[in-house]
Amino acid sequence: MKIFIAILIAAPLVLAGCVGITREGERQARHDVRAVGEVYRPKGERPVLPKLTNDSGFDDFMRHAMLNQPQVEAAYFDWAASVERITVERSLPDPRLTFQADIADIIMSLMPGLMMDFPGPGKLGARAQVASEESRGKYFQFESAVLQAAFALKKSFYQLYFLDEKIRVNQQTLDLLADLEKLARSQNEVGKVTLQDVLRAQVEQDRLRTETVNLDDSRHSLMAQFKAALGLTSDQPDPPVPAKFASTPVVSDEQLWTAALARNPELKAMAAEVRRAEALLRLAHKERVPDFNLGLEADALAAPTMFRPQFGMTLPIWRDKIAAEIAGAQAENRAAKARLTAAQISLAVEFAEKSFMFREASRNLDLLQKQLLPKTRLSLEVARSGYLSGQIDFFNVIDTERTLLNFTLAEIEARTQRELTLAELSLVIAGLPPVNAPVLNQTPVKSTNQTKKEKKP
Repeated sequence: MKIFIAILIAAPLVLAGCVGITREGERQARHDVRAVGEVYRPKGERPVLPKLTNDSGFDDFMRHAMLNQPQVEAAYFDWAASVERITVERSLPDPRLTFQADIADIIMSLMPGLMMDFPGPGKLGARAQVASEESRGKYFQFESAVLQAAFALKKSFYQLYFLDEKIRVNQQTLDLLADLEKLARSQNEVGKVTLQDVLRAQVEQDRLRTETVNLDDSRHSLMAQFKAALGLTSDQPDPPVPAKFASTPVVSDEQLWTAALARNPELKAMAAEVRRAEALLRLAHKERVPDFNLGLEADALAAPTMFRPQFGMTLPIWRDKIAAEIAGAQAENRAAKARLTAAQISLAVEFAEKSFMFREASRNLDLLQKQLLPKTRLSLEVARSGYLSGQIDFFNVIDTERTLLNFTLAEIEARTQRELTLAELSLVIAGLPPVNAPVLNQTPVKSTNQTKKEKKP
């Protein structure tokens, strides 16, 4: 009897060291977390971030942003937590240690026991599948956060870089206006023109100086965006800005669209949501199946020892409740499929819009660089020569100078739009990860330039 009581007392301690049976979805999810964690959070700690200098490659800045961005970190641990929930959902309920006694004037019986609940067949598997698909969706939310962090860095860097280009162009134009002012003064001194030409040159310079000051002042807000993209807080010093420009590789529309359908993380997350809804529907149907419990009690005072096995089961008699659970799961499944279809339609529209913007910016850039800017520079030289010979008034010279400035700034805007659109197409829409991104299944897509080179004999 003492041995039996000791067994009953020791049973929960022994069972506490048990582990459940892992399922395929759980094993894959844990493998994925380990694979990403080796890069993103090795040994659970933040990896050593690259030291950033003006001479650092843009890949170092990109890696710093992806590994240091708080939104990415939050998405990663949300995903890791969802993986742990798979184990919780597929595990059996904890056993229960019971104790029962019959007492009159004395203790008539003393019955320790052990009880175990068993969900109906297939319920644990369905719950594990729901948790697995939820975890898969959380992974794609993490991947989306990585790509958004990379795009935010590129966007802020491009805006900073092209802001400096605008300031440089304004400074060159100010030098040009200073030369035109000297030219007008020399013409005024010999009586060929009035002082009005000198004043026009000065007015133009004053206007452009103010625009340059405004541009320089806007650098502070752009630097704040660049700093935030690197995951740096306000009390940390401003980071350096890469000295070398890093353009996004050009990929054909066909390759980008194929990649978008295969890799877009938002679509992937919604597809996982559809599978989760389908698993919930299967689980709802299994609510018709009863749950069971088994147990064993023993009367420690009886001689010989009396054992009392116990068996119980739930009776799923509330058909309206079961029907409501199934109907709710069906509605959720249809809603998830509708959201996926809506996202696919929205992705197609967004891809078409961004592709057009990229082609438009490329055409405008080609027109400005090959046609308008060379002709306008030549026109300005002709206008200056005509002004010196008295054939053209100063107003035409200033107007040509403004046209050149506007075309030069338009060229910078076209370059900016082209790079921003290409980066968004590649990272956000197509879901193509940067080099060394902490994501799964990095499949590089060849750029258009690489494809052309390989086709050459």
